[in-house]
Amino acid sequence: MIELDDQQQRARAWFESLRTAICTEFEAIEAEAGSDARFEYIAWDRTDPSGEPGGGGVRGVMKGKVFEKVGVNVSTVGGSLEGDFAKSIHGAGEDPQFFATGVSLVAHMANPHAPAVHMNTRFLTTTKRWFGGGADLNPPMPYDEDTADFHAALQSACDAHDPEHYPRFKQWADEYFYIPHRKTHRGVGGIFYDHLESDWEADFAFTQDVGRAFLEVFPRLVRKRMGMDFTAEDKQRQLEWRGRYAEFNLIYDRGTLFGLKTGGNIDAILMSLPPMAAWS
Repeated sequence: MIELDDQQQRARAWFESLRTAICTEFEAIEAEAGSDARFEYIAWDRTDPSGEPGGGGVRGVMKGKVFEKVGVNVSTVGGSLEGDFAKSIHGAGEDPQFFATGVSLVAHMANPHAPAVHMNTRFLTTTKRWFGGGADLNPPMPYDEDTADFHAALQSACDAHDPEHYPRFKQWADEYFYIPHRKTHRGVGGIFYDHLESDWEADFAFTQDVGRAFLEVFPRLVRKRMGMDFTAEDKQRQLEWRGRYAEFNLIYDRGTLFGLKTGGNIDAILMSLPPMAAWS
């Protein structure tokens, strides 16, 4: 059992409460569509490389009428980072001991008109303490008004804390969520931030507001698009787009690498992959 200090406990409690709120909302959307789909929750434990207990988490997955596959995971892990990987983690080069807690979400939709999405927020402790995360929208068939609504919600969350946050974190997302070998972005962007460590209370409040903004805007977009008619060609376009998404997550995504390098639950780490994809 990992012993947590006050900041770590508060962060974990928030991420777990956000998970519950998001899952409740997604289940409500399924019910509105006439589906009885619900999340299946699977707890997992982690053993640190030292052999000591290293925390764990809960993997939540739902496969329904609206959400073809959505995963909402929470985890709280800690222990010691191994070898050269420790040197790549902020503040772990001097001491490989680490702690991480967070919530991670990826939703792949049944209707090609409804956008897929990724959201993750986290708190890490090494010799430093910082928050990171963000959210980005990944529509196979983009709608300008949906993109604008999504960005407006995130900008509002950012502007409430620092007017420099949104332009900085939007640019960071544009640079990060990019597939170099395809020379294309994986979606229409959002925000991405990391190593936020100027003021713990302020950074925690901002991270909470990012979660609240996501919870406010994304379900609204889903409800707008989930009942639209689509063709076989639309579905094929969605499947090929999912192939690009899978390429990014397997080759470039830092969260995937962190989970694998720290002995996380494989199914939870790879829940971001779509249930079906295609390559032309």
